[in-house]
Amino acid sequence: MAIEAVVFDIGRVLVDWNPEGFYDARLGRETRERFFAETGVTAMNDEIDRGEPFRETVMAHAARHPDWAGEITHWHDSWGALIGPDFPHSTRLLRALKARGIPVFALSNVGVETYGIVSKRYPVLAEFDEVFLSGALRVIKPDPRIYAALEDGTGVAPGALLFTDDRADNIDAAAARGWQTHLFTHPEGLAARLVAEGLLTERDAA
Repeated sequence: MAIEAVVFDIGRVLVDWNPEGFYDARLGRETRERFFAETGVTAMNDEIDRGEPFRETVMAHAARHPDWAGEITHWHDSWGALIGPDFPHSTRLLRALKARGIPVFALSNVGVETYGIVSKRYPVLAEFDEVFLSGALRVIKPDPRIYAALEDGTGVAPGALLFTDDRADNIDAAAARGWQTHLFTHPEGLAARLVAEGLLTERDAA
């Protein structure tokens, strides 16, 4: 089936998401790994992505882990330092698709409040035709319900969607629904896929 629309993940596809790097710089890698293992901050972040309130969730988690409370509160207070920079080549690809009249959608695990922060910093995130956020839908990838929400919201047939994401489990879940997929590792790989599908010319994708 011909591709009618392209679906982008946001974190590590358009904008970097690197809490490990932030905490490595603060604590060193060994201590950071212990911090993540002992506190479960990534699971905490999943709850924010599912729509739980940002500050309240972080502060409640800090209270449950008093030995690490100061570091946990940075997840809120320094959140802007956990994200970025953007990937300019990915931005160019999104804009090239739009210039050719191809709809572009976002499907991202991100809270409503945290998306508000990142979207102000990176204006390209306001250029999607439609945005599907886990925080608004209260379900995260790779749950099938979030893919169904995009299908229902856009009216595009699953086989006509090309989805790019940096996580294999998210890609596999989309493929199970009949979506066409591309596992994102770098913008050049996505550019080559878009050219191969006839969505962009090599010049457009450069």
